[in-house]
Amino acid sequence: MRNNIRNISPLVWVPTLYLAEGIPYFLVTSISITLFAQLGVPNSEMALFTSLIAFPWVVKPLWSPFVDVLRTKRWWVLTMQILMAVTVALLAWLAPQGHFTIALILFTITAFCSATHDIAADGYYMIALNEHDQSAYVGLRSTFYRIANIFCQSLLLMIVGWLQKRTDISTSWTYALLLCSAILALIAVWHAWSMPAIEVKSERLKVKDIWREIGMVWVEFFRKPEIILALCFMLLYRLPEALLLKLCNPFFLAAREQGGLGISVDTIGQITGIGVVLMLLGGIGGGIWASKTGLKKAILPMALCLTLPCIVYVYFAQNQPTAFWILSLCVGIEQLGYGLGYTACMLYMMRVADGSHKTAHFSICTAFMFLGLMLPGTIAGYIQEATGYLGFFWIVMACCVPSIIVTYLVYRKL
Repeated sequence: MRNNIRNISPLVWVPTLYLAEGIPYFLVTSISITLFAQLGVPNSEMALFTSLIAFPWVVKPLWSPFVDVLRTKRWWVLTMQILMAVTVALLAWLAPQGHFTIALILFTITAFCSATHDIAADGYYMIALNEHDQSAYVGLRSTFYRIANIFCQSLLLMIVGWLQKRTDISTSWTYALLLCSAILALIAVWHAWSMPAIEVKSERLKVKDIWREIGMVWVEFFRKPEIILALCFMLLYRLPEALLLKLCNPFFLAAREQGGLGISVDTIGQITGIGVVLMLLGGIGGGIWASKTGLKKAILPMALCLTLPCIVYVYFAQNQPTAFWILSLCVGIEQLGYGLGYTACMLYMMRVADGSHKTAHFSICTAFMFLGLMLPGTIAGYIQEATGYLGFFWIVMACCVPSIIVTYLVYRKL
């Protein structure tokens, strides 16, 4: 199968495909936190529910085989993009008005659609392009996924902050979410024209055959050498980050007398934009580092790099700086450390997944990694409300210990 039908270049659809993969993911996992924090939802409830709505990315390996055999990847991509555009439009109408329960339901639907879209988009990419073209365009797909990250966590927040200086919180979020909905709708229309229908209909498997195949993949995964240690690594390596992610932006927004920094949403967007760029550079640098020294030599220093965000936020809570350059420098250092540390996690999971069914096994690895982010996030808000921001960040710092211990155990086995 080749993408020469209608002579449409992959340059036409690859960038927008991965832009559409990234925007809903960051809306659910990141923007929802800032939205609910600004709407006055307590940190305990906010952290709990914004962790739970990310559950679809944990369980998506369970239904990925059905996406493979029911309909075509193109059909799933287009359908999920339309559904996401609709749910985000409903969010724009209902969430800023304080309909918290309905907003959570809509975010959850968006998450399920996004997780399904991930499966279909990656599958379409692999069957639409030959091996040479897959390698040639992998940098482009990664770049536009990162652009989606920058758009959501930086540009979108800057737009929200700019609007809040001219309207109110509710109206600003309505316009921002409508913008996201419009982008997803336009991408769906664009893909209906630009994504060639390249799949050949094949004989459909019976449901029992699908479940048998799923069972074989999971049994083979749990028979891998040192799998218990590998699972502990996936669940614990990002433990400090799992707690920190839920309270970063609420901490920035909280009044100084409440222990926060009291900065505006648009300032958060500017600072985060700088941080995201350095995080991407950290990821690239980490890949080069590991390729030259090998994972065994790189994994412990990279794990130590994950402590940088914890140190930064203890400093923030202790000193409550106000200078933009200090905030930007510290967040930049934090994100650089995160980018380096995350690289080790991905490389190790690729090593664990290697072998037969490596695509499915890597998907299972990422599911356990998401579970390791989700579970601590559910209690992060309760811890913060009980200890205050400074106490919470010291607890996050202490959580670096199990992360480093499990990394050391992995290091000994590599």
